[in-house]
Amino acid sequence: MRPVPALLILLGVTLTAALGVWQYQRAQLRLARQAQIERAERAPVIALGAQTYSPADVTHRRVRVTGRFLRNRVVYLDNRPHNELPGFYVVMALQVSPDHVVLVNRGWLPRDLRDRESIVPYATPAGDVTVEGIAAPDPSRAFELGHGGSAAGLVIRQNLDVADYARETSLPLQPFVIMQTNDTGDHLLRDWPAPANGADRNYGYMAQWFGMSLILALLGLRLAYRRGRRLAPAVDDSTCP
Repeated sequence: MRPVPALLILLGVTLTAALGVWQYQRAQLRLARQAQIERAERAPVIALGAQTYSPADVTHRRVRVTGRFLRNRVVYLDNRPHNELPGFYVVMALQVSPDHVVLVNRGWLPRDLRDRESIVPYATPAGDVTVEGIAAPDPSRAFELGHGGSAAGLVIRQNLDVADYARETSLPLQPFVIMQTNDTGDHLLRDWPAPANGADRNYGYMAQWFGMSLILALLGLRLAYRRGRRLAPAVDDSTCP
């Protein structure tokens, strides 16, 4: 094989193989992160008190807190289907103390199919209530074009950022959200989807890159073989004894 084609094929094999290794390493990182989340969820429950917590201390941990729901501080996250039915996530502020409030994703509520802006009635416990759940960075995030569907002041929104909502409402919010898991008699559904680690996608990309590397390597061998055949000296049968 001539030097330039051979060099290009070698570079192609090296690059595609390196990309395959990179995707494998990303898959391993995702699996390690998933294992870390699962260990955190199996750890002892953290009883939250009247103090500020760092997200690093509680994220993915099971938590328990007692407070009073602020009915006037509720946001309904739109486009959250459940079993192919349209609905909302009910996110409400829970007053733990005068200086500490935490957002709680209370669960899923079906949409009134007759009126998109109407909210189906649901129960909110009066007085102090104990909430158990998993601490998460945000109440859930859906695809959104721009930020018009999450503008301040909207009761029905596409997404909700904890820091932005704290500035909007002047509430002393904790920098995380509790995904509620215990039943408080509100008839909301809390069948939270397990977070996908994405490792399968990385393995798929890895297989593609390694496949391309193998194809390039076989192509290089075939070209080298054909060129070797062309350059091989011909054998004269008349000279044979």
